Amino acid sequence: MSSDPVSGAAHAAAPLGEIAIEAEGLGKAYAIFKRPQDRLKQMLVRGRRKYYDEYWALQDVNLTVRKGETVGLIGRNGSGKSTFLQLLCGTLTPTTGRIGVNGRIAALLELGAGFNPEFTGRENVYLAASVLGLANEQINERYASIAEFAGIGDFIEQPVKLYSSGMYARLAFAVAAHVDAEIMIVDEILAVGDASFTQKCMRFIHRFKERGTLFFVSHDTGQVVNLCDRVVWLDSGTVRAIGPAKDVCHDYLADLYNGPENAGSFRIGGSRKRADKIADAPVQDSRAEVLKNSQHRNEIEIFDFDLNAPWFGERGASITGVRLLDAERNPLSTLEGGEEVTLQVVCRAEKALFQPIVGFYVRDRLGQNLFGDNTYLTYQLDPVRVPAGTDFVTGFRFQLPYLPSGDFSVTVAIAEGTQADHVQHHWIEDALFFKVHSSHVVQGLVGIPMLGIAIETAG
Repeated sequence: MSSDPVSGAAHAAAPLGEIAIEAEGLGKAYAIFKRPQDRLKQMLVRGRRKYYDEYWALQDVNLTVRKGETVGLIGRNGSGKSTFLQLLCGTLTPTTGRIGVNGRIAALLELGAGFNPEFTGRENVYLAASVLGLANEQINERYASIAEFAGIGDFIEQPVKLYSSGMYARLAFAVAAHVDAEIMIVDEILAVGDASFTQKCMRFIHRFKERGTLFFVSHDTGQVVNLCDRVVWLDSGTVRAIGPAKDVCHDYLADLYNGPENAGSFRIGGSRKRADKIADAPVQDSRAEVLKNSQHRNEIEIFDFDLNAPWFGERGASITGVRLLDAERNPLSTLEGGEEVTLQVVCRAEKALFQPIVGFYVRDRLGQNLFGDNTYLTYQLDPVRVPAGTDFVTGFRFQLPYLPSGDFSVTVAIAEGTQADHVQHHWIEDALFFKVHSSHVVQGLVGIPMLGIAIETAG
């Protein structure tokens, strides 16, 4: 199972004062000369004849982003993302259309973009902050905080040409975080640096979302779904879709699996309608008595498998059922955190399968993967062969963690091959929903059952 879910209508026109970014018919073309001398000829004829071919990196982009909105930008390499961002920042001039920006922009497009490699980190802080609109007195006041945020120690007095990619990222983000920007653009800068730096940046981004407009670019669709209200999907220089983050990211992932080699058999289907609740009897509570009888009882309501949920794949195999079972293998309609459960995935081989992989994710309402697993490692040395037309069942038995209150879903998939190289036959997004009505979990994404908690005094 891979580690990685159509276009919604664009927002209605917002009052002028509420618009942060607006693009109309935006396009950018580059002249491609086949021979060096053609460039000179073109200069001499002054447009009366073309000695070049046009390459449209971006074409006919229409987008309105309102103040306070967080918008994601996704697409394959070469789809036009970098071109759009450079047009947005004003470092490129449009060939067609226009783009307007209402507010100060802080852009993190490339590592150290705008830094002079011969200058020290301190000198580059003053250079970059002044370019972003701060006066020298303001930079003086904020320098200590910038240096502390960057956390690169004495390296801040060294030329940045000596920096690692992570140090570049730290310094660039530290400057951007202190310039009072109204619009922030983050382009894959979180892909470098250590875990503590990434988490510090994410904490800043979440705080910035409360007061500013964020344009977030990443290949990590989980991050995009978690952060963004809407997503723009660029494909070959044009807008493929604009809509809710979860929906567009699902269709983008489906498109990634749909390569030229399987274009004839790959399909996408399903709807985004939540299924009705099943009416089976609730299970017996197995948690500690004190939690069971408290207001924090981690009660979970399970909804039925949705056969019409959004899906994609080649359909060489199909998933026909998903349900949660108790320790006695009885279907569940309710359960509680901490219980032992089995997630049962029922499949049918439409063609002979030589190395099937069945897997699942449990996700929260933002689409973040909380936990999951697949069958690959268990059967890596002794693959299961399934003849065409055969039904088979996969079970994942585990102790369910305690979950915070809210809505959750289970995504399931069946593929064939290895973890690194496989064919996706049937991936079902949100195949099963469940709702946690109450919980004692207030910190973190999940809570784990405690084997013991004790306070002991010395002596």
